[in-house]
Amino acid sequence: MSSVRRILSLWFPRLAAERLLRAEGGAIGGPFAVVRDSGNTQVLASLDDTASRAGLVVGQPLRDARAMCPDLVTRGSNPQAEAAFLTVLRRWAGRFSPWVSEAPPDGLLVDLTGCAHLFGGEAALLDRIDGDCAALGVSVRSGIADTVGAAWALARFSGQGAALARSGDAIDQEARATRSRAAKRRHWERGGAAPVRGGGGAAAARIAAPGQTRTALAPLPVAALRLPSDVVAQLGRLGLRRIDELAGQPRAALARRFGKDLVLRLDQALGLVPEPVSPANPPDHFAVRLTLPEPIGLLDDMRAGLDRLLPALAARLREKGRGARRVRLQAFRCDHTMQPVEVGLARPSAEPDRLRPLLLMKLDEIEAGPGIDVLRLEAHVTEPVHATQHRGHMGAASDGAARMQRADGAALDDLIGKLGARVGLEAITRLAPADSHIPEKTTRVLAAAWSEPARDWPVRPPQPRPLLIFPPEPVHVAGEGATSPRPPHRFRWRRRDLVLAGATGPERIAPEWWLDDPAWRSGVRDYWRVEVEGGARLWLFYAHGGEMSGGWFCQGRFA
Repeated sequence: MSSVRRILSLWFPRLAAERLLRAEGGAIGGPFAVVRDSGNTQVLASLDDTASRAGLVVGQPLRDARAMCPDLVTRGSNPQAEAAFLTVLRRWAGRFSPWVSEAPPDGLLVDLTGCAHLFGGEAALLDRIDGDCAALGVSVRSGIADTVGAAWALARFSGQGAALARSGDAIDQEARATRSRAAKRRHWERGGAAPVRGGGGAAAARIAAPGQTRTALAPLPVAALRLPSDVVAQLGRLGLRRIDELAGQPRAALARRFGKDLVLRLDQALGLVPEPVSPANPPDHFAVRLTLPEPIGLLDDMRAGLDRLLPALAARLREKGRGARRVRLQAFRCDHTMQPVEVGLARPSAEPDRLRPLLLMKLDEIEAGPGIDVLRLEAHVTEPVHATQHRGHMGAASDGAARMQRADGAALDDLIGKLGARVGLEAITRLAPADSHIPEKTTRVLAAAWSEPARDWPVRPPQPRPLLIFPPEPVHVAGEGATSPRPPHRFRWRRRDLVLAGATGPERIAPEWWLDDPAWRSGVRDYWRVEVEGGARLWLFYAHGGEMSGGWFCQGRFA
């Protein structure tokens, strides 16, 4: 077993496209591509093999791709689903080494140190990876080297020479007559790929032998150093297209002209600067199960099983410093069916006394059927909770007051949780203050289970606000009163003719000039508290007009 550090890089060039092809069972006919938005246009983000053979490339605008391939089938990109698929592939790669890290959006890094001999060597390991990915319907390119940068470069650029950039200002783009007089040079000296010596097949070209990192990287293009495209273009205009040409340049001059990142990437690839592989931590699962010797069906038996599961789940949550937000109880029946019930909490908690009443409210929804032989309790949504630090004698009085407040808060959270178990946590809301002088924007409606009660409300406005505020409704005024800012003596609202009995005001409110609110395009408003014959008290305003015509409107009603 060698002590030399060995890194495996896996690249899935068609990850997004092949994820959708797997999901649809390969039923998509013809060339297929995944598109994403880039500015004001759509570009190709991933292609299947048929689309690549048709001449399409990643990054190509969709309109150009359809002109080249009219029968192209497209789907929209889903970065979240693609990241989840990459996580699945990371778990699969764990069979080769326990040290696996994701390299988003389409790669994996594996520390193979001391593991390759278990699979017959590095070449045999790459052959096995190719076979596994072919069975999974996933395209893969791999590379093995002493460093992360070198393995990444071999996986993506092995066997590729540096492309000749026809920019017109490269120093080696001589005229044809000049090139004809030049001495004949071997093709790899003119920018082509270096020949592979000693045979070994395709796998050998993707493997840099221990200690041979510089030799393996020499013929590869500078893009293999994970450099931005603009830096690669600038290097190409200077005639630096291969890594060996770049490695021979003075580092200080490169850093001054292209920045420190260029020198850092080069040193990382050559092993002069360490670059660790950080494996992803496995997700925490908080679940406990109870296998019963005999099937049960009585409600009391399910309660007893729940009482045995809750302390074990609470212990796991406390061990990780987590509190349950949503808890799911699954009842597995003897006929291989399962029925789940789920509850949510207004505040994360790991206390069994707070979880038990909510779950008991859901037990009567479970149908025992032929009998329940397994109960499983899972906290599938959790949040971190922090233990309370006790204070000394100096803070005893304040701690007592704080405990009373916490007790009231816990009781309110338990009440919200119990109501949410019946009607849903999203249906229970509370009001919170908002920073605005516009009447309808002074409060926000928040979900009570996911927000804290507001403690510091802003100062009340100088004029009282109505009990009920609704969107402005037009008020019909006849004659000259329709254009007068004084409250009309007679007006019609909601198909009723009303007579003014008294009015108080006005209160002028201007729109927020930094926001374009369509409801306030009628300009400045003068609000009046109006009482009509019959006792109704309304909140009318006169809009002075702006981008839209003004007039009289009703926006609220007092108690």
